Amino acid sequence: MSTASKVVLTVSVVLTVSSVAGVHLKQAWDRERLREGVLRDLDRLQRKQQNLLEEQKVLTRQLEEERRGQEARLRPQDT
Repeated sequence: MSTASKVVLTVSVVLTVSSVAGVHLKQAWDRERLREGVLRDLDRLQRKQQNLLEEQKVLTRQLEEERRGQEARLRPQDT
C-alpha cells in the first residue's frame, strides 16, 4: 500500500471515529439537558402551585374580613 493510501485511510478513520464520538457526546449532553428541563419544569410547577396556594389564603382572609364587616354592619340594625 502506498504512503498516500495509508494517509488517506488514517485520516478517514480518524474523522470517522471523531464524528461518532462527537455525535455520542452531543447525544449524552442533549439527554442531560432534557432531564434538567424536566426538573426545572417540576420546580416551576411546584412554585406556581405554592403561589396559587398563598394567593388563595390571602383571598380567603379578605373574604372573611368582608363577611365580618358585613355582619358587623347588619347586627346593629337587627337589634
